[in-house]
Amino acid sequence: MHWLWFPMRTFASIAMLLAMWPSIGAAQSEATLIADRITSQRTGILNAEGNVEVLHNGRRLKATRVVYDRQTDSIELTGPILLVDTDGTILTAESAELSSDLRDGILRSARMVLDQQLQIAAQEIHRVDERYIQALRTVSSACQVCDDDPTPLWQIRATRIIHDKDEQQLYYENAVLDIAGLPVAYVPRLRLPDGSLRRATGFLVPVYRVSDRVGTQITLPYFIRLGDTSDLTFSPSFTSNDSFTLGGQYRRAFSFGEVQLDFAYTTDQLVNGPRGFVRGLGRFDLPLGFELNLDVEDVSDGGYYRDYGLPETDRIDSTARISRVRRDEFVSIDGIYYTSLRSAESNNTLARRVGEAEYIRRFRPDWIGGIAELRFSAQGHARPSDTDVTGRDMARLGFEGSWQRSEVFRNGLVATGMLGVSGDYHIVQQDSTSPGDASRIVPRAGVELRLPMIRRSATANNLLEPIVQVLWSGKDPRVVPNEYSLLNEFDEGNLFTFDRFAGQDRVEQGLRANIGLRWTRYAESGWKLGATVGRVASVDPHPDFAESMGMQDQLSDWLTSVRLDLPSGLNVTARAQTQANLLVNKAAVRLRLTRGKLDMAGTYTWLRPDIAVGRPFETSEFTATANYGLVGDFKLRAGWQYDLSAEATRSDSLGLSYQNECVTFDLSLSRSYTTSGNVAPSTSYGILIQLDGFGTNRPTSGQRRQCRG
Repeated sequence: MHWLWFPMRTFASIAMLLAMWPSIGAAQSEATLIADRITSQRTGILNAEGNVEVLHNGRRLKATRVVYDRQTDSIELTGPILLVDTDGTILTAESAELSSDLRDGILRSARMVLDQQLQIAAQEIHRVDERYIQALRTVSSACQVCDDDPTPLWQIRATRIIHDKDEQQLYYENAVLDIAGLPVAYVPRLRLPDGSLRRATGFLVPVYRVSDRVGTQITLPYFIRLGDTSDLTFSPSFTSNDSFTLGGQYRRAFSFGEVQLDFAYTTDQLVNGPRGFVRGLGRFDLPLGFELNLDVEDVSDGGYYRDYGLPETDRIDSTARISRVRRDEFVSIDGIYYTSLRSAESNNTLARRVGEAEYIRRFRPDWIGGIAELRFSAQGHARPSDTDVTGRDMARLGFEGSWQRSEVFRNGLVATGMLGVSGDYHIVQQDSTSPGDASRIVPRAGVELRLPMIRRSATANNLLEPIVQVLWSGKDPRVVPNEYSLLNEFDEGNLFTFDRFAGQDRVEQGLRANIGLRWTRYAESGWKLGATVGRVASVDPHPDFAESMGMQDQLSDWLTSVRLDLPSGLNVTARAQTQANLLVNKAAVRLRLTRGKLDMAGTYTWLRPDIAVGRPFETSEFTATANYGLVGDFKLRAGWQYDLSAEATRSDSLGLSYQNECVTFDLSLSRSYTTSGNVAPSTSYGILIQLDGFGTNRPTSGQRRQCRG
């Protein structure tokens, strides 16, 4: 019987619709009416009953019974009723009276859901001219409401809510905010964004913070929409210690880029005079595929960021960069202005103005094969001081050409040949200890041999790869002061490289060999173990390598690195730099465990003293972080930094957060024990309470609560 019923039902629906709903055809709209039973009367009444569905201009209506009156061009509906609008708004009701195009009318005992976030329950909902929806005697919330727990975490009761679709705003009258069923605030008039609005003028979420330096701090940000492409946020901040801050942010987007300006002006009792900071960011598209990036920053004093809970730094830099990146080409021009916030550094003798330019071109020469690269660079810096030596200024012009080609032999041996040459011209001023202008040409050549070997078994696959590089570079004359190559590292990342100096002031020289072995085991059960071990043998090691780097002798320290990954979520990484007599120069161990609701990590670092790099004492430090998901949507986090050499804690922190579909709560406590000339130890507390569900303010984590049964 069912195979005959559905075709007959569809035919009857279309026939009755065309006969009794002429207004739809007149409007040249497409409409479909489907129901279990459809009857008509000569008076112009069409009656549809049983699983009624109406589809009209993107709207979808479901009801138990629909009565269409041709004379009044209206529809009377009996529920339960479900109406899905063109913008995704969902309305449900027990009964309703609507116009034939479903745009206007009244819904009784109704509920409305905006953008799958905010729910509004009302005694009546009036749809007016498709733009306005008026809800009377309402309760609204973004929280999941269950039969066994009908009280949401928060709700707003109001005598009336008007939803303006064009303005994307919700207007509340006589609004009362309830938290866990208890009224906590009354607002006669309240305006909030609906779920589709991205930017609107109004107050943002307040920020509450407590610090032993500034006391209780409350920030009330106010957002001003200046247009479709720009906005301004003012953030006045008040503290219990009689300090006032006017902060803000200005943003503007262009068709060719964007700018952002962050600023703050503070008056307090901690230092004499006003305090504050300013930072500007910009990105602009330039002709020929170039891009301009700007990052300009300045701050009144070194302790300002910590006092007012901003990200801390001990040096700030203002940069301007013009760059272009292509598949085989890189171009960049940088201008940098440094400012030190360290009490032990003088900005008068710091290289504050720095300029850099670089052009790199990579190509594949057909006549010889392989990969060739050309690099041209310029670099210079100036100090404010005119004092001899401490006010030294320098500039450098350089070029570098390199070529390499690899061949794979039948036995699996991979052989690579390498050639190159670099040249520099240095200009030195305000330094009587330097010979002045100098030039340098350093050729280089090398060969690399790798023999990857794979062994497969029923339980694991093993990859063993011995690597040998024999390299030669010309003599480094060392005729200019060393400005850019003071801090250098020796690790598995540069074990197999031509040059381990960080800058171009120095280059490795003479005949040397980089020797190492890499091994990795992939187990069928899911765990992975890898290790790298190697060292460098130099006929003429460079004397400017720091002692702690472990490369000042003809045989360098042994470099060892081990990594273990287990299916249980445990990752262990260990690195060590060891002398031939097993004396450790450097060591670091990092563990991370990610399992279920737990994510924790710990790092231990040990460095031997080295005055040449500004480390007069040994460094022995442990850092740990942990995040754990508690019951429900609660999360606990903690952090700890401990100096084992000084037997003192450097910093610690603790935080508790809760987030679900309708609320975000975060409580934090942090303590910094660091002391310097312009930074004092401080303790701060922070609290954030945010009602989610308005505008595009969707929670980034947390899940919607599930109802039982």
